Amino acid sequence: MYRPLILASVAALWIAPSSAWAQNAQRTTATYGDWVIRCEVHDNAKTCEMAQFTQVSGQAQPVTQIIIGRQTKDSPLKMVFEVPVNISVPAGVKLIGEDDHADVTANFSNCIPAGCFAVTDIKDALIKKLRGLTTNGKLQFKDAAERDVVFPVSFKGFGEAYDALTK
Repeated sequence: MYRPLILASVAALWIAPSSAWAQNAQRTTATYGDWVIRCEVHDNAKTCEMAQFTQVSGQAQPVTQIIIGRQTKDSPLKMVFEVPVNISVPAGVKLIGEDDHADVTANFSNCIPAGCFAVTDIKDALIKKLRGLTTNGKLQFKDAAERDVVFPVSFKGFGEAYDALTK
């Protein structure tokens, strides 16, 4: 089952949802290394995002997702983190690069039964740094018992996916 665009889904939590929009959309995907570009076209308006997700063997739904995109062509670039529920909300989420320091930190904005979301603006300097990473990073947050939860993040294909997203 194709999962709707997360950036649009998170935005729908703040604005009136439109189930007809999601049902009538044309969807495409393209893979760049370990990153995927997901696009939807509805009423001749195309919205795309790039994403990387972690899945557990035997489960259809991703456990975590990192999504980069814009709600509209003119809106700022956002990074959205989706993690499972049962987390420590005050601890936030961190994207850690190869130097073992947090390149991105974000606070959780909301949780729904499907997961918890943290959203942050991203700047060109961060994109440049992420493009240059050659080793795996980590997505880190704390569970409800305040234990660290860490998932690997690959930057393989990040630059190509970002180029495709922004063209």
